Amino acid sequence: MDVPARIAVLGASGLIGQALAEALAQEGFPVTAIARRFTTAQATSFGADACPCPVVDLDEAALAGLIARHRPDIVVNCLGVLQDGPRGTTRDVHDGFVARLLTAIAAQDRPILLIHLSIPGREADDETAFSRTKREAERRIAGSGCPSLVLRPGFVIAPGAYGGSALIRALAAAPVALPEAVGRRPFAVTAIEDITRTVSSVARRWQAGEQEWRAVWDVVEAPPSEVGAVVGEFRQRFGGASPRLTLPAPLLAAGARLGDAAAFLGWLPPVRTTALREMMRGVEGDPRSWMAESGLAPTGLARTLARLPLTVQERWFGRLYLLKPLVIGVLAVFWCASGLIALIPAFAPATAILTAHGIPDSLARTITLVTSLADIAVGLAIAGRRSCRAGLTAGILLSLMYMVGAALLAPDLWTEPLGALVKTGPAIVLMLVALATLDER
Repeated sequence: MDVPARIAVLGASGLIGQALAEALAQEGFPVTAIARRFTTAQATSFGADACPCPVVDLDEAALAGLIARHRPDIVVNCLGVLQDGPRGTTRDVHDGFVARLLTAIAAQDRPILLIHLSIPGREADDETAFSRTKREAERRIAGSGCPSLVLRPGFVIAPGAYGGSALIRALAAAPVALPEAVGRRPFAVTAIEDITRTVSSVARRWQAGEQEWRAVWDVVEAPPSEVGAVVGEFRQRFGGASPRLTLPAPLLAAGARLGDAAAFLGWLPPVRTTALREMMRGVEGDPRSWMAESGLAPTGLARTLARLPLTVQERWFGRLYLLKPLVIGVLAVFWCASGLIALIPAFAPATAILTAHGIPDSLARTITLVTSLADIAVGLAIAGRRSCRAGLTAGILLSLMYMVGAALLAPDLWTEPLGALVKTGPAIVLMLVALATLDER
């Protein structure tokens, strides 16, 4: 009985990487899932095959050691970033890392097939750093002499939702239509099953002795769909609201710039200037080589959507997805503004409230200063991706402390005409909602 190929999936915590690693494992391939970090659910799913590792940060020697330890026959590279940010630059993640990976593979004592995930499209249209560095990585692979297969999927549709796929679901749930200039752009889709079927087929052929690989395949539907049509099909599938207005193009551009700002705080918003420019470039490719050489055919948009689960969870996710950044942004501004107001223009009145209830002036001033700074710290923590959970938790505890402290020291504040303390309860609930929706994967 033939021994199945051992496969290492780099970036196995992402949308494509996770689905690919799980599908290959279910088919009986020994899979090593490698990623910087895994969620608890992902770690449980992969079990002993999960390998948490900052793989992009490794040099050639460390990468070679990692590959030598796991001894894969095939390495599938699903790593990528949309644009430069705290999690890496496009040049290093796409081109620099691939150069180190090729060196590490060449250092092994046996041939290894590199399957690299890239993007479709014409090189002449590569206007963003994302697309240019993706193409540079392809050229580097082609000139390496390493057995290789470059797969170029389009807009990948999978049961999970992350990044662009989550955004499409959210747009389908919202009663808005995209500007015509965006909605009419070509947008070829790729079912995640088409990627997994391709890798599985190639892995079997590699293990059967077919080891001369130098191919580039566009794994996409043809002819391509359009952006607006894809959103419309999602809306029809999941019962989203009918569009009542068209999203103004300047508002979409402003949202992309806000997304860029959020990215530097560690967030990964799907609407960023690079994403918008890539969408305007269009997503299309020529799948004929893939179909002829693999014997496979694209699943197509209608059949792909028909396979997605039709559940209330999908509708909830779509409706909440665009509200999540609004909730977190409002909470961050609320806490920072609350602290700044009490610290600067309202310092004297805030101190006077405490002294009026028998607290010495010096202690009252200290309490006002400390709580104002604490509010600002909570707001800043909520704004950052890595500190957001701690900030929300601290905000809930601080709010409860304010409520208990007021009940003990100044119970009359509960009947204050504007209901400042009464409104703390809904603020706590909103922070609980933010905590519940904080996970991105």
